[in-house]
Amino acid sequence: MVPVMVQSRGRRPVRWIRGDQGRWGRVLLTNHVLSGALTGALARRPLSAFALGVASHFVLDAVPHWGEWGSQRRFLRVAVSDGLISLAIMGAISAATPSDRRLAVLAGMAGAALPDIDKPSNLWFGRSPFPAAVDHFHWRIQREASHRFYVELLAAAAFGSAALVALRRPRGAGLPG
Repeated sequence: MVPVMVQSRGRRPVRWIRGDQGRWGRVLLTNHVLSGALTGALARRPLSAFALGVASHFVLDAVPHWGEWGSQRRFLRVAVSDGLISLAIMGAISAATPSDRRLAVLAGMAGAALPDIDKPSNLWFGRSPFPAAVDHFHWRIQREASHRFYVELLAAAAFGSAALVALRRPRGAGLPG
């Protein structure tokens, strides 16, 4: 795999990876959203939920996970479905969350999903909204392999179950701050 720079219409070139083993994807967005829901359910305030959601994103991306899509077309096939599932999960979890905790849960999910906004931004606008250093860090921490789909399934089950349990707990039983 050789990193290549593709000219863009924006401030700087977009980084895509060329070759049969190209890396266009990351941890499924659904798992970031579920971990963000858990973070939001445990946090007491929306700002801390958002910040913890962003931090959780990079922690999850550093864990070995499914990836190495092989082609941009295959990545997009997975990414579109994953994005729609993520939106449905955000809506369902928001609806199931007690109103006094809903803003923190939404903030956690938004924070956990935010770092991956570079994917649609690169696709639609030809550039990432983040500084090059952030994009480089985000790209470097990935540990992907095509045989790790089970990691995504286990993470979804764990985060989804934990988020539902945390949402059922009394409000004061979460994380400090």
